[in-house]
Amino acid sequence: MSTESQGGPSPERLREALRGLTDPASGQDIVSAGLVEAIQVRDGLVQASLLTDRAHAAKMEPVRKAAEVLLARQPGVQNAAVVLTGAKQAAPAAAPQAGHGHAHEHAHGGAGKPALLLPDVKAIVAVASGKGGVGKSTVAVNLAVALALAGHNVGLLDADIYGPSLPRMLGLSRRPEVKGDKLQPLEAWGVKCMSIGFLVEEETPMIWRGPMVMGALEQMLGQVSWGALDLLVVDMPPGTGDAQLTMAQRVALTGAVIVSTPQDIALIDARRGVKMFERVNVPVLGLVENMSFYCCPACGHRADLFGHGGARAEAVRQGTTFLGEIPLVLEVRTASDEGTPIVAAAPESDPAKAFRAVAEAVWAKLSGTVRVAGPKITIS
Repeated sequence: MSTESQGGPSPERLREALRGLTDPASGQDIVSAGLVEAIQVRDGLVQASLLTDRAHAAKMEPVRKAAEVLLARQPGVQNAAVVLTGAKQAAPAAAPQAGHGHAHEHAHGGAGKPALLLPDVKAIVAVASGKGGVGKSTVAVNLAVALALAGHNVGLLDADIYGPSLPRMLGLSRRPEVKGDKLQPLEAWGVKCMSIGFLVEEETPMIWRGPMVMGALEQMLGQVSWGALDLLVVDMPPGTGDAQLTMAQRVALTGAVIVSTPQDIALIDARRGVKMFERVNVPVLGLVENMSFYCCPACGHRADLFGHGGARAEAVRQGTTFLGEIPLVLEVRTASDEGTPIVAAAPESDPAKAFRAVAEAVWAKLSGTVRVAGPKITIS
């Protein structure tokens, strides 16, 4: 069955349409110039990636926008998204040493790693989990807002390309403005925010392969006017895949916060998250136990639905800090659904106090840290 019969034009037809756009560097159409890396079509949704390097990224941004508009206008296309991704280059003559053979390290021209992004951000903290469903995004949003309300200059990046939740949790639905070649982050509760969810419809599935995910992340890091920040909180996707490696390679992560629930199955995945960040030489600032216990809203009775204390014990086992526990309370969920984080909606509530305690513990860990060069990635 052809792609067109499944609800959209074929990648081949879309590639032919893109021949109408010109590569500013070579003067050829972008297909003949080899810049169209990938085109994927499913149910009328189109995702495409264009190859470039840092030297030409600014000149390619108008081409990217034009490609997005051109693809969106093609018959059978409901929505189109185009990202820039690092240019492929020939492998060096000498074989790389074990553990240093990542093609991404040679992207953007020149030998060695590309320049790190976000040089004006003092600290970058990844909020991560080994599995989904543990409330990682809720922790990331409330952590960022709590630190902003405490007077710090904070940004929040939703790096969960496949399941962006930041727009709903912060009550933001408008598209970011573009000034020059930079996207302007949206702001809520004193936090500068960026998410792929601002650029696509809420129900649009992100059916992207690894290179496209990495390209989108690099755009949200390097082509957004973050400005000078005390801290950028990055809400990572669950797991230990492309997005995590991209973040470790392209920014100087100050540390990672691992979120888990108390039950054993979640702690196994949290353990994988800790080991992954250790492998790429990113310090683990500590563990947070979310949904630590349930409080009945009617009588205040406490129940340990998922067990209790597992993350604390795991932190001791891993030799890292236990940053705090967050109760399972209905108000946390309703506040998130309404676009007002609990630390702003009900600052004197018990869960808000718990989130503030975690924020204070994270800030205490960050105090006195010095940004260093990017992590050296080794894989044994």
